[in-house]
Amino acid sequence: MNLQTLEKSLYDLITETSTNLPKDVRRAIKKAKEAENAGTRAAMSLETISNNIIMAEDNVSPICQDTGLPTFKIYTPVGVNQLEIKEAIKKAINDTTADAKLRPNAVDSLTGANSGNNLGDGLPVMKFEQWEKDYITIKLILKGGGCENKNIQYSLPCELEGLGRAGRDLDGIRKCILHSVYQAQGQGCSAGFIGVGIGGDRSSGYDLAKEQLFRHVEDTNANPDLAKLEEYVVKTANTFGIGTMGFGGEATLLGCKIGVMHRIPASFYVSVAYNCWAYRRMAVDINPETGEIINWHYQEGEKITFKDEVAATAEETSTNVVELTAPITEEQIRSLKVGDVVSITGRMYTGRDAIHHHLMSHDAPVDLNGQVIYHCGPVMAKDEEGNWTVKAAGPTTSIREEPYQGDIMKKFGIRAVIGKGGMGPKTLAALGEHGGVYLNAIGGAAQYYADCIKGVDGVDLMEFGIPEAMWHLNVEGFTAVVTMDSHGNSLHADVDKSSLEKLALHAERVF
Repeated sequence: MNLQTLEKSLYDLITETSTNLPKDVRRAIKKAKEAENAGTRAAMSLETISNNIIMAEDNVSPICQDTGLPTFKIYTPVGVNQLEIKEAIKKAINDTTADAKLRPNAVDSLTGANSGNNLGDGLPVMKFEQWEKDYITIKLILKGGGCENKNIQYSLPCELEGLGRAGRDLDGIRKCILHSVYQAQGQGCSAGFIGVGIGGDRSSGYDLAKEQLFRHVEDTNANPDLAKLEEYVVKTANTFGIGTMGFGGEATLLGCKIGVMHRIPASFYVSVAYNCWAYRRMAVDINPETGEIINWHYQEGEKITFKDEVAATAEETSTNVVELTAPITEEQIRSLKVGDVVSITGRMYTGRDAIHHHLMSHDAPVDLNGQVIYHCGPVMAKDEEGNWTVKAAGPTTSIREEPYQGDIMKKFGIRAVIGKGGMGPKTLAALGEHGGVYLNAIGGAAQYYADCIKGVDGVDLMEFGIPEAMWHLNVEGFTAVVTMDSHGNSLHADVDKSSLEKLALHAERVF
């Protein structure tokens, strides 16, 4: 095999997966847009998502800033050298990371050091399987941390909040899958997709669940019972009112795919792999002699570009927006309430897990009084002059910072925090006590928000790695929604409560 050609084919596969959503996913998002009520927060979110899809494709830049953990499934004919393929994959991962198609995301679990090239012990994940066909098929999924953290596994029988007892039968499986959608809320960047694995052990069950995410969104399960269950789950989940980003709305789940395998008598697992709307998976067939791509998967049917729809909606949309310029006063913050849309201009600082942990016991490297912290690990690159530029900059899931956020806001005088998925009671209490606000940006919309960043004014704590450093960003017209205010209101808590009530309506046996 020509290894140089194979490396180029893999480079193209990774780039396409990161920057261009497949046709079937685009059609599912369009269907969600058509089901949503005009003028709602959910409709606005779906419009931002559509814009982001366009920008990522046009710019050949990441749809979402979170590379996740690249996972390859490789099928090879007998006699093909799998070691060569492994090395070619590693080279392609290194090169696409260097070219800012992927964010450096591989972190040493003991030291916290970022390798800088997405390579490390066990990374990327590569699973090989031999088959009788005369070509190679390589599948790739980029599944970000926000949705990966909402994966869940159930051991039947079990008790489920809102649904009661789930037994070792098809109806118990049904309850587990519905509960998996409820527990994800907006933290996994809904509206999402789920892969479900029934049976196996704890590890093989999750593998089977993730394998389902390679199926076409519009296919029909060969097992009639599972086909019926897949359809039921999507229809029912979309009555929960969780909606896009957890803002409430009609579109909560865009697809459900279920696989089944045998198990041992003592164990009955239902494993769910949750995937966000930025459903980045692709596959290619490769000539084992030349290393060339001979076929791209997921090419069937119409490709939705969203360009005409976005242009038409932009002409019709009129939303009252509160303009804010950092630093922000307490008086301005206390005038905001849940549901307000704000547009921020000026300086904001990124801060994720490492920064929050650091600030609990250290001084801040800059004056944060009145400032904005953005839960974001951007994709960064240097231009020809050696200056940092932002290639992708969507929000990360905020709930991870719940142990720290309120204390840090009060300690340093921070007035606003931007992230996705909401935060908990400790942060909500601090917002009221201190005079702060939580703003929800649209998860996965990495190109949309990168376009709002007009310059990088500096960076601190680079020893934590690019995603975890504190970047000083000069922003203009950065739009987000108030979902937790200084008056004790939380949209996230309200949606969680109402969706649990709707979930409970499905406790009775169906299958």
